[in-house]
Amino acid sequence: MNIAFFGSSLVSAYWNGAATYYRGIIRALHELGFDVTFYEPDAYGRQQHRDIADPQWARVVVYENSREALDRALGMARGSDVIVKASGVGVFDRELEEAVLDRPSSSIAVFWDVDAPATLDRLAADSDDPFHRLVPRYDLVLTYGGGEPVRRAYHAAGARECVPIYNALDTTTHYPVAVEPRFDCDLAFLGNRLPDREARVEQFFLNAAAEMRDKRLLLGGSGWDDKPLPANVRYLGHVYTGDHNAFNSTPTAVLNISRESMARYGFSPATRVFEAAGAGACLITDAWEGIEQFLDPGREVLIAHDGAEVAQHVNALSRDAARRIGVAARRRTLAQHTYAHRAAQVSALLQGRTVLA
Repeated sequence: MNIAFFGSSLVSAYWNGAATYYRGIIRALHELGFDVTFYEPDAYGRQQHRDIADPQWARVVVYENSREALDRALGMARGSDVIVKASGVGVFDRELEEAVLDRPSSSIAVFWDVDAPATLDRLAADSDDPFHRLVPRYDLVLTYGGGEPVRRAYHAAGARECVPIYNALDTTTHYPVAVEPRFDCDLAFLGNRLPDREARVEQFFLNAAAEMRDKRLLLGGSGWDDKPLPANVRYLGHVYTGDHNAFNSTPTAVLNISRESMARYGFSPATRVFEAAGAGACLITDAWEGIEQFLDPGREVLIAHDGAEVAQHVNALSRDAARRIGVAARRRTLAQHTYAHRAAQVSALLQGRTVLA
């Protein structure tokens, strides 16, 4: 079965948090025998900031940022067994939402929502949004997360079927490595500066830093250059995916901070959660509904409701205790939350069988 996949980028994680998710899912689908072509626009400087070459497990087609180039790509994809439109491509999204539905009757059209809260908020805010009439025309809606609240919302919008395909661990790319001195610290956070995240980064990370001046903290991600930071926070800038294992393996603890919309819907573990668990990191996460579906609070992950609780965890955490939590998280993730698990779920759905998360 061949799949044409229109997404933001497979080869670059630059301002593209979905890259790890795409890579894990598509590599695992390839291992199950699927033939995937990933179509991505030449936009936002991503081709200039590639962090992987074209992979052997997918064909990558980069099209120019023009409607003519998009139409050529759509023409190439039209004969595929499955045509996927991912949310957040960033170029001609609304045109793509409708165009992929113009396919042979034998093809399966999938809307794969990697930011369901944003899409659902968009629909709620505009009753005239053309996507309202398009949702029921898709054979299947898959979502990056959101659980039952997102499923109910999509079914209310007319979706035939909506299934969450959660983030997971790609065991070929994320695993424990030797510590690197440049990432040595008591707490590290990695995330791009986004309007939907910044206030929560201030609450959970910067406020925590202010409460533990004797601890060393690292901030990685794009966009924080002009953000005032406490003296004990060192800013790294963009951290390439090739450095993520060391970034996760070295600090005493790693912090996950959900975007506001993801936290509001719940059941939305960020890619970073499984990257960190795969590297055996001791993860501290902001509190959100459904975390216990993925990791056991207190044993496999530490939960914080604000920066003060983050600081409490870090102040109380020994290296040995952190190591035990990281080992337990990695064991659970390998058993239940790899992309091989997620790809099997997708395969069953595409073959006409429903497998719920």
